[in-house]
Amino acid sequence: MEALYNRRIKELADAAHGAGTLAEPTGTARRDSPLCGDRVRMAVVVRDGRIDALAHEVKGCLLCRAAASVLGLQAKGLSVGEAEALHGRIAAMLAGGDSPQGGPAAGADLDCFEPVRDHRSRHGCVLLPFEALAEALKVPASR
Repeated sequence: MEALYNRRIKELADAAHGAGTLAEPTGTARRDSPLCGDRVRMAVVVRDGRIDALAHEVKGCLLCRAAASVLGLQAKGLSVGEAEALHGRIAAMLAGGDSPQGGPAAGADLDCFEPVRDHRSRHGCVLLPFEALAEALKVPASR
């Protein structure tokens, strides 16, 4: 279990990069995990096809909070397509593929989630913030 909750995951969760709210997001989404109770609310501002700002509110486990924090660090400046590709790369890595490499934000703190690969029941914890971001990029913010 120590490898699963490694030092970098703890640091990311504690730092909570991007935690908070946005005054006028262009998209928002909330995702809940019925299995573990994790909850993520993601808000984004997209300008000219790129993420200009991101904020998240997470009530969840260490892995979920760390994954949201990675997005808080890495998502700004990504195109919508690049953000969706990042989601695909972390999902593929958890499913047994190589660590995310190549492209924007590739491997940037994502490799710390490699130990989760062997714990299928925890994959959803890592993926939930990425799923919330993908949904927020498609759903206009409610006003």
